[in-house]
Amino acid sequence: MTTTSVSARDEIAAAVVGRSRELNLVLAAVAAGRDILLEGPPGTSKSTMLRAITANWGVPFVLVEGNAELTPARLVGHHNPARVLREDYSAENFVAGPLVEAMQAGGFLYIEELNRAPEDTLNTLLGAMSERAVTVPRVGTITARSTFRVLASMNPFDNVGTARISDSVYDRWCRLAVGYQDAAEEADIVAVRTGCADRALIDDAVALTRASRIHPELRRGSSVRGAIDLVAIAVELEKLGSHPDRERRILDAALLALSARIGVDEASDASPEQVITEIWESHFFSVPGGQRRDRTA
Repeated sequence: MTTTSVSARDEIAAAVVGRSRELNLVLAAVAAGRDILLEGPPGTSKSTMLRAITANWGVPFVLVEGNAELTPARLVGHHNPARVLREDYSAENFVAGPLVEAMQAGGFLYIEELNRAPEDTLNTLLGAMSERAVTVPRVGTITARSTFRVLASMNPFDNVGTARISDSVYDRWCRLAVGYQDAAEEADIVAVRTGCADRALIDDAVALTRASRIHPELRRGSSVRGAIDLVAIAVELEKLGSHPDRERRILDAALLALSARIGVDEASDASPEQVITEIWESHFFSVPGGQRRDRTA
């Protein structure tokens, strides 16, 4: 059942850390029958909000990865080749793709990294969004159930392998810009996802991750997923006893967790490891290479 009651909203919010304003807006839009485009960097709880709503409504969450291989046939569906050879084309040998699957089940079709999908694939969505129906050759017209929604996300800061979204596609969506959460909320996310009770470790991991987003030599910093992995790895390193020095343990965990999640600017000669080490030194020491800070102060 679709509802915007306070009690339903509170139930949905229990599955999401923070994001009160964004959750209210997303919930209001989908309850009003609208489709939504969420623009923001990775790891900002976009899919988490949508999964929480579908769980509350009791409808499927159909995830599709936007990339060059997402053809219209893969999105809509195709006829089973073996059965076509035996039986010719028919509605019975049509294999539903994620779009038709979500329409028939009344679920949320969620396209991740929308601007990586080909333009002709995106054009396939236009009829489904405006008419709530698609026509499939040799099958007929498929009409969506009332809870069907088309939702998508894209990272506006990533230009590699992406394409411009046409105005006709943009015009079908309500758009919500989603930024990073504050440090306290990101720390709460790390605590929930890792089960770690060491708040000092969590705070250090979040601080290092957030510092990567403003470092002058990086074009892309790490999402909160980097902090989650950093904490999980540091906890296991402590169990192994291989790193008795706490700060060194956090450095090695950071190098492992963050180096693939950051992007060094093309104009910089620094390696990801060098930048992470510099961020670590700046966090744990007064100045890079200087005296260690008193972590008990």
